Amino acid sequence: MRLYSYWRSTSSYRLRSALALKGLTPDQVPVHLVRNGGEHRSKAYRRINPQGRVPSLVLDDGNVLIQSPAIIEYLEEVYPDPPLLPADPVARVRVRAAAAIIGCDIHPLHNVGPLNHLRRDLGRSDEDVAAWIGHWISEGFAAIEALIGDDGFCFGPEPGLADVYLVPQVYAARRFAVSLDPFPRIARAVALGEAHPAFQAAHPSRQPDAE
Repeated sequence: MRLYSYWRSTSSYRLRSALALKGLTPDQVPVHLVRNGGEHRSKAYRRINPQGRVPSLVLDDGNVLIQSPAIIEYLEEVYPDPPLLPADPVARVRVRAAAAIIGCDIHPLHNVGPLNHLRRDLGRSDEDVAAWIGHWISEGFAAIEALIGDDGFCFGPEPGLADVYLVPQVYAARRFAVSLDPFPRIARAVALGEAHPAFQAAHPSRQPDAE
């Protein structure tokens, strides 16, 4: 397999975490999101991923998978051990809901495209953009804080899908100077994740294109 990713991309980080938890080590192909106007915009990369986003995962048979939530679901179906989701259907929904708060509600609002639109097209200052980021991350984290448990990872003694989403999102929150003080459950779960070998291997600083 080949993984096209960018070291600091939150969605790339979450997919790397899922791959590492599954014991999978694809070859990495860096796609720089800033250099030369963004390598993800190139014709060569758009032939791989027409959306021009990272990550993309190319399977051994040549099939190309895009969008980290869809790729992670594929990994869970094809490589079920260790599982990222519990067996109980209601418990699975709760885990997926916590992950969706990050993947659908928090992350898209501080992705590079919306932030560039705020600055370039709407004329917003860096202070305005920082306030925007802090608001949406904090609002989403407040919901997650109420949903996850008091012990262990987000939903138990082993890391799962919610942790795969949460650890990278906290990495982004720190980048944007968003305080975790109001979220002790999140801080606990993330501390456990950051001590886990799979999340350590997936950390942005450990990637071949890290700057």
